[in-house]
Amino acid sequence: MFAVLVTFTIKEGRIKDFLPLIKANAAQSLKAERGCHVFEICRDDQDIVLYEVYDDRAAFDAHLASDHFLTFDAQIADMVLDKHIRLFSEVYR
Repeated sequence: MFAVLVTFTIKEGRIKDFLPLIKANAAQSLKAERGCHVFEICRDDQDIVLYEVYDDRAAFDAHLASDHFLTFDAQIADMVLDKHIRLFSEVYR
């Protein structure tokens, strides 16, 4: 398993625009990507944290190349102040 932790800092006043887009991206990822097993969205006032679990790095790379992700990424470009990504090659349960 391969895990991804993404932290987005969203521009003030844009969280309401961002949330439906990330929710749609998560739903589509879980529905259409066989290698995506978990796509959790966590939120506080200004930050969104994603916790995603994939079969492996190749499945995550396929996610990044998917049409729904590329559309999402373009839609949020002007909403994000900062984005930090951490990749984990081992997941224990």
